[in-house]
Amino acid sequence: MIGAASLLEGQGSDGKVALANGMPLDMSRRVAHRRHTYGVQIVSYGLGAAVLLIYAYAGAITILIPSAFFVAGVSLIGLFAVLSETHINDRFEDHYLTVFQVAAHVMVQLGFLLAAPEIGYAFLNVLFLIFGVAALRMTTRQATIAWTLTAAGVAPIFLLTRIPIGLPVATATERLAAALCFVLTIGQCAFVGLYGDSLRKKLYRRGVELGEAYRRIEELAELDELTGSFNRRCIMRMLDDEIRRARRTSSPCSIALIDLDWFKRINDAYGHPTGDEVLRTFAITVFANIRNIDRFGRYGGEEFLLILPDAPDDTGARILDRLRAIIAELDWSAFSPGMRVTISAGVATLQPDETPDTFLARADSALYAAKARGRNRIASA
Repeated sequence: MIGAASLLEGQGSDGKVALANGMPLDMSRRVAHRRHTYGVQIVSYGLGAAVLLIYAYAGAITILIPSAFFVAGVSLIGLFAVLSETHINDRFEDHYLTVFQVAAHVMVQLGFLLAAPEIGYAFLNVLFLIFGVAALRMTTRQATIAWTLTAAGVAPIFLLTRIPIGLPVATATERLAAALCFVLTIGQCAFVGLYGDSLRKKLYRRGVELGEAYRRIEELAELDELTGSFNRRCIMRMLDDEIRRARRTSSPCSIALIDLDWFKRINDAYGHPTGDEVLRTFAITVFANIRNIDRFGRYGGEEFLLILPDAPDDTGARILDRLRAIIAELDWSAFSPGMRVTISAGVATLQPDETPDTFLARADSALYAAKARGRNRIASA
């Protein structure tokens, strides 16, 4: 009688077969959720049978009704439990088989309504609860199917039979049973409300988590995984933006292409893990010694691009020479005794009507000039 109250209990966001991206959830979690749900359903049928025992004690029904009701409910749940344990459920998109469970529980209620019409409203009462709980996860199509099947079962009872459907309250015991019937149903309706509230809170938390994950994805899409600096695609977009801003405001803009001297030798002599640590340390050092308005990204390999807004050629050269000295003076022996790391850079200042490609080409030419002059130096285009 009360067996469907927890029909879908525990079916939160991880009770669904698939997430928004279509990937299946862990099967063990699904099975655990279903086991928990079936356990609560058995308890619910036990409570319903207890109410029926009170009616039997009052003489309103025979003692066979409570026993048969509990056996029918447990057998029904056992059938779905077998389907769950054999993973037949997992072949379906709705692995809880919601429509089948709704139909089965409705059949139990209507079957016992016909068997004991003198307390028939106690069974009819539960139909509202069944649909209230199932509505938490049924699709429009599933709801239509479940409603049609239920209507096909209920309508003939009222229209084609003259069975007197009642709810006896003549004696104190019968009134107690009736009260318990409604109290349990209302209590389970309250549970549905609490479950809905917890589901809303869970969805809100998931929304916050997804927002944070999306922000993190966007951040990772812009950053170089090894050094934490902007990746090439992002730093090139920033260069385009800065060129447009400089032209709009008639302000200077400089860039520097920076290269770690003899970096291949570092990889060959000390290994790639050490080389990676050198790149990370270099990037951290640059971040710590540039202005807030500057933009720093990995251009490729051991080559980096530094964008210097509002910096004419001489300012850009001074900034880069200061960085060069800081890098050269770092104690690189922490990575390996005797290690020494230096940088070379080519600095260029934006000229009128210059394209990003020619701007970068001039900085690149200056970088090669710095290398040709012996490295560990800055050259201006």
